[in-house]
Order: sequence, then C-alpha cells, then structure tokens
Amino acid sequence: AAQSQLQHKNAMEAKFLIKGIAFMILLVVGIPGNIFILLRFAYLRLKEKKLKPTHTILMSLAFVNLILILNRAIPQVLDALGLDDLLNDTECKVVLFTYRMSRAMAICITSLLSCNQCILIAPANKHWIFLKQKVPKNVLWIIFMLFWLNFALYPSRIMYGQARRNISVSVYTLHVVYCDCDFRSYASYILNGVFPVVREVIVVGLMVLASLYIVYILHQHQKTIMGMRSSDKDNVKTVEYRASRAVTLLVALYVALFGMDTSVWIYTLSLHNVSSVVNDARVFLCLSYSALSPIVVIATNPKLHKELYLCSKFTGKEKLDDSSK
Repeated sequence: AAQSQLQHKNAMEAKFLIKGIAFMILLVVGIPGNIFILLRFAYLRLKEKKLKPTHTILMSLAFVNLILILNRAIPQVLDALGLDDLLNDTECKVVLFTYRMSRAMAICITSLLSCNQCILIAPANKHWIFLKQKVPKNVLWIIFMLFWLNFALYPSRIMYGQARRNISVSVYTLHVVYCDCDFRSYASYILNGVFPVVREVIVVGLMVLASLYIVYILHQHQKTIMGMRSSDKDNVKTVEYRASRAVTLLVALYVALFGMDTSVWIYTLSLHNVSSVVNDARVFLCLSYSALSPIVVIATNPKLHKELYLCSKFTGKEKLDDSSK
C-alpha cells in the first residue's frame, strides 16, 4: 500500500511538473509576441494617424490573445506550483466569464480577419462592391457588435461560477483550476454547451468558406503570372496577396488547435464530472493558438518583421561599437 501511494504521489508530481512547464512556455512565447504587435500597431496609429482595417483586426486579435493567456495560463502555472485557494466566488465569476469571452472573441476576430481579406482581394464586380465599400470602413463597429453578441451568450459563467470547495457538487460541473462551474441540471449543462458549439460552427463555417475563396483567388493569380517575365512577377505579387497567404496560414493554425479544442468540448458534453486533465488539455489547445498566432502575424507582416530586423540590426551595431571601444 505504501509503495502504491508513493507511485501515485510521483505520478501526480510529474503531472504537475509537465503542466507547469507547458503553460509556462505559452506565457513566455505568447505574452511578448502579443505585446509587440499591440505596441507596434499603436505606434503606427500615432505616427500615421490611421490604421489599415487588417491592422486594426490584428491589433484587436493580439489584445484578446493577451487577455486570454494572462487569464488562463497564469492560474494554471500557479496551480502546478501547488498554490491553493487563490480565488473567491466573485473572482471566479470574473475569471470564468473573461476566459469564455476572450476565447469567443479570438475565434470571431480570426473569422472576421479571413472574411475581410477575402473581400479585399475579391474582384470589384457588382457582387462584391457593397461589401468592399462597407466592411473595411466599419471593422471597429463589427468587432464591437461581436463583443456584445458574445457578452449576451455567456451570463452562465457569472451565474454558476464559484470557488472550488471541499464539498460535493452536482455531476454537471466543470472544474477549471481554482474554480467550479456547477450547472446543477442536465438541461442547463447541455444548453450552455450546445450554444457555443452552434456559434462556432457558424463562425468557423464563414472562416473556412472565406479561406477557400482566398485560396481560389491566389490559385487564379498564380496562373496569371506563370507566363510573365521574372521582373514583372515581383510587381504583380502585391501586399494584399502576401497578406492573404498569411491569413490562410492563421486560419489553418486555428483549425488545427481550436478545432481540437472544440472536439474535446463536444466530447465532454457526454460526460459527468469531467476530469481536470481533460479541461487542462482543452485550455492548453486554446491558449496554443493565442501564443503561436503572433509568431505567424509577425513573420508574415512586413511592418512587423521589418521592425524586428531593424531592432536586431541596431542592437548588433551597438554591440559592435561597444566592442571596438
């Protein structure tokens, strides 16, 4: 019995160690990347007095990603370190609600990014002209509308969120680090699980359709320049087409990570008393997108990766000057 308890203790310690390292990596990668995007686009806004619609969307996505990482990765790391009972009922309601809202906004803004890019590169015919005139000019209003739609969808996290206690809860409870979300009945549990899935099916459907159309336009564009001279090809490869490839890559990253997250969420709807390991896996998949997407954005956006190149070049020059003294 003593040996069995020792093995169980070692297994728990290994689980918490892996969990702490995994979420710490997300913090180290995700926070600097999203902050850099926010600061860089804020600087461009002050310098140029305006931002392109795509840059406004990317800035909003970076802000939501940052909130998501801070809201969920830090508690996961603290829990892995063995710190208990850090949040009370009110704080749990705020944390749970903020997590669901920021996750929902990350999905919606990524979909908006793909739809906006689809509209930008679509041919200027009668079928697209209305969207070309309205959508890019009103991206902030669209983001604001998406916020309120998601806000109306998640009052349950305020109603049912509570701090974890050493008392029995109903079988329809989600355990999220320091907090529980006890839905108390099967009907409430299923309804609060199905509504987000329906929203995601609609949003992801738009995202996938927009991305498929982008791929089609890029394919047609590639066929057009196949017969051109090499000197002309560089002129035809416009910024918008490069941006379209970047958006397609972001959507592919979303489908790989958020898609698995949603699949696990659908699976949990068939379970009672979902284990903390399953919830931790879902949170990790969700935060992986928020941590990795800034890398894609920075690497594919000229205004961002050129800035990094100039910074590294300037730093290297300073070190060279110091060594020559």
